[in-house]
Amino acid sequence: MRLRWKVAQYFEIRWWRRYTSGMDKDEYLCKKKVYWQRVLDQCAEFFTIGKGDTLIDVGCGPSGVYMVFPENKVTAVDPLLDRYAAELPIFSFCDHSNVRFITSTVEELVTDSTYDYVFCMNAINHVSDIRAGFSVLARLAAPGAKLVVGIDAHNHSFLKWLFRSLHFDILHPHQYDVADYRDMIENEGCSVLTTIVLKRNNIFNYVLFVATKR
Repeated sequence: MRLRWKVAQYFEIRWWRRYTSGMDKDEYLCKKKVYWQRVLDQCAEFFTIGKGDTLIDVGCGPSGVYMVFPENKVTAVDPLLDRYAAELPIFSFCDHSNVRFITSTVEELVTDSTYDYVFCMNAINHVSDIRAGFSVLARLAAPGAKLVVGIDAHNHSFLKWLFRSLHFDILHPHQYDVADYRDMIENEGCSVLTTIVLKRNNIFNYVLFVATKR
């Protein structure tokens, strides 16, 4: 699995270079902020983030949800942050003065801090050890904190096993369905409050899990 993760990381940075090539930085970041706010609006029934709340965005990428909390104390973590800063014109550390950036994998993240909100958006199925990744997310959450995980979840058991066997999805080393992810979250001492389908697809949906740390 470690080799599959390294291959996925190699293609991840290549994907971002192609995707953002020639983009207007300000226009792109504005659109991303609108997108993230729309996602948060869909969660309004289950949580409202206050100015004093602490947040961490794990697997943040170059334009993660950390961007929409300018008045909060925010930590953002990703193993490719240094490469994003060096290779992507749309990303710069200095654009986010309230954010503490940490270049690290999820599994190797070293911190004693806990947070009121733990976000992991489209990232947990990119890691090398997904169960260790969920354990870290739960450890980062203070008692009663919200855990918000966005992830592609398979709709069909047969295709889930086929993707695992033949490695069709090179960017995602892990292939699971909603029930699998729910079990992984709840096995770490969290209660899933809701699942929200943000995007539907024939093979898998992009699903948002909102959980609370017991």
